[in-house]
Amino acid sequence: MPSKSSARLAALTVAAVCTAASAVALTSPAHADSMRIHDIQGSTRTSPYAGQKVTDVAGIVTGVRTYGSSKGFWIQDPNPDDNPATSEGVFVFTSSAPKVAVGDSVTVTGTVSEFVPGGTSSGNQSLTEITKPTVTVVSSGNAVPAATVIDAKSVPSRYTPAGDTAANNSVNGLTLQPKKYALDFYESLEGMNVQVRNTRVVTATDPYTELWVTVKSHENPTRRGGTLYGSYDSQNTGRLQIQSLGATAAFPVANVGDTLTGTTTGPMDYNQFGGYTLVANEIGTLKSGGLTRETTKKQSRGELAVATYNVENLDPSDKTFDAHAAAIVNNLQSPDIVSLEEIQDNNGATDDGTVAADVTVNKLIDAIVAAGGPKYDWRSINPVNDQDGGEPGGNIRQVFLFNPERVSFTDRAGGDSTTAVGVTKVQGKAQLTASPGRVAPADDAWKSSRKPLAAEFVFHGKTVFVIANHLNSKGGDQGLTAQYQPVVRSSEIQRHAQATLVNAFVKNILDVQKNADVIALGDMNDFEFSGTAQILEGDGALWSAIKSLPRSERYTYDYQGNQQVLDQILISPAIRRGCDFAYDSVHVNSEFNDQISDHDPQVLRFKP
Repeated sequence: MPSKSSARLAALTVAAVCTAASAVALTSPAHADSMRIHDIQGSTRTSPYAGQKVTDVAGIVTGVRTYGSSKGFWIQDPNPDDNPATSEGVFVFTSSAPKVAVGDSVTVTGTVSEFVPGGTSSGNQSLTEITKPTVTVVSSGNAVPAATVIDAKSVPSRYTPAGDTAANNSVNGLTLQPKKYALDFYESLEGMNVQVRNTRVVTATDPYTELWVTVKSHENPTRRGGTLYGSYDSQNTGRLQIQSLGATAAFPVANVGDTLTGTTTGPMDYNQFGGYTLVANEIGTLKSGGLTRETTKKQSRGELAVATYNVENLDPSDKTFDAHAAAIVNNLQSPDIVSLEEIQDNNGATDDGTVAADVTVNKLIDAIVAAGGPKYDWRSINPVNDQDGGEPGGNIRQVFLFNPERVSFTDRAGGDSTTAVGVTKVQGKAQLTASPGRVAPADDAWKSSRKPLAAEFVFHGKTVFVIANHLNSKGGDQGLTAQYQPVVRSSEIQRHAQATLVNAFVKNILDVQKNADVIALGDMNDFEFSGTAQILEGDGALWSAIKSLPRSERYTYDYQGNQQVLDQILISPAIRRGCDFAYDSVHVNSEFNDQISDHDPQVLRFKP
């Protein structure tokens, strides 16, 4: 997938060019004199004065942003009205570094605009701004309006109202109900000075100097300090993104479970990468929660250990090989079979037709040996150049590592990038027509996406079928704070088609051999409760083994303060019926600021 940094850069470039163009003009008086901020904000998400000039809007400067493409400052009226639905703050977009300071009393004349971070196609809500401003500083050194405290009592437990069906399910035109819905509450504070106190970190500090906290410490907590995303109806309303208006060097480097003690204060913003965000000009003191990386149990002599691990666009130029090797050897305890996702070709993102990945894989194998692990062997199938999605030129694919001292690989010729693997019956047992082979690679379901890699392994004389997957990503889905509610998850269409093919392939094996040991694993890019998982599991062919864990431990990924399942290991009835298996989501990455991948690996141990 394209890197977050490249997507962010593109978005910011578009934002700088299109701020004025994304304004929405509504019909109302052509000119409004001496407008108050709460009049501009109105009681809905879009201003009744969008597209119009306003004159001498008064306020106190509460924050100044001098970096990035969205330069400007926030002002707040120190004399609020009595309507909780109308915000008293607004962002003034200056395009260049503003010449005001916090505490200045100013008047602003300019045009009201509704800017949509990420563009209208993103589905995001809009941010009310005053653009093309003329700013007059009336006085300096004034007290900043007191921050509105955001806490467990003030944030409603209900997330959002349903959108207006007559407006394509948009919530933009609905009157805000800040005491009833969390998104309405946050919107009613847009542009205002807000504050949180003693909040727990639920997404670690990322490379863009941002983190997520929760103001509801008892809201779906994980046992390690995060907040669990366990259903589409449980949106965890206490989550809030924190960024900084100050020097990035002073921004806390936090892990999940840490606490920002004291107060964190600043204007309430709305951005493309997370929605409602407290942009802090005062940030709390970090208190460590002492989180450490997990280590799974070593498999016994009679157990087969199978793992899946997304190594996030690994190519020979990366500096993470030793860290990945240490995680596989020490934290995963050297599984017998490891399905790797996002192995790139030998020159990474260079798009010159290279598809082989032997340099990448062997560099990892050598690092594993150096870390004290086994000398793994490996199998894979090179994709057709630039046909499997992911980072352009990278040619990501799944790769099987296996320990030849513990398990043998059944090589059967005929598998290539475009030939579909089939299932035959030999002496009453299921057998793949090729090993390794790709599942239905020509089907449209796999367009610009990774094709599943199927193979046979033998452990203690028993055949085990393993299918490595990396399903269509969630790119293009609307964010949880989108203006369209319920949000549209457009990526599911392709992912459901892919899951249907994987399920059908597993059924082909089970139709031949009912008691076959079959494992479908990998980065499924969807939740254990999702429609994708239900299709994979269809007719009892498979079962997602992460559901054997307590709910508070079911997560492999951390996104915007929600810890969730993307990586899964699904097992056939023969494995599940035996009840002689153990599952572990090994938390070594997703909760940490120094992660080497954004995914946590998963391990299944069982006795075939």
